[in-house]
Amino acid sequence: MDEGRIGVDESGKGDFFGPLVVAACYVGPEHLAELEGVRDSKKLSDRQADQLARRILRVCPNAVVAVSPAKYNELYAKIGNLNRLLAWAHGKAIEELLARQDAGLIVSDQFATPQLLRSRLQERGRQANVVSRTKAESDLAVAAASVLARAKFLWQLDELSKRWETALPKGCGPNVLQAGREFVRRHGEAALASVAKLHFKTREDILAGLR
Repeated sequence: MDEGRIGVDESGKGDFFGPLVVAACYVGPEHLAELEGVRDSKKLSDRQADQLARRILRVCPNAVVAVSPAKYNELYAKIGNLNRLLAWAHGKAIEELLARQDAGLIVSDQFATPQLLRSRLQERGRQANVVSRTKAESDLAVAAASVLARAKFLWQLDELSKRWETALPKGCGPNVLQAGREFVRRHGEAALASVAKLHFKTREDILAGLR
């Protein structure tokens, strides 16, 4: 790495329960020695992500935007499009970090309409070069951001589980359906908006299983 750059990535996009989290992380040549072992969070266990995130938070300038389920549902109802919501969250994280750390290059994973991210930054006078590409996690800055986003997602999912006294699993599999039905039995259908992303088909499947 011959120049510092900002990497940005998200976590929670495909999980029914929990927040959407976007992290932006600045990595320069001066950080390389401290970031040994950092790689795409999808290749890490939850424990590894937790440990690496704590190190990254100590070492690298960063900004993390965590959109709670309640806020996510409010924004999705207003925006009506996941890619626009992602562009908003990515842009917010990048802007918060650029306010504290200059960078001429921003690297993000490529979601369906990366030009939305570029246009959002340009509207706010940010002139950094934005590169969106597939498999961006091979870039260390993006990998570090992915670890931060994953860890923050896990921390907040755990907090929600404790607050509602119901185990809220990751993903959208059968265990999520079972947990969702248990949650609705205990807390009522309206409370789902506080812990889950309501536009997912998973919500319909949970409610259908209760009828």
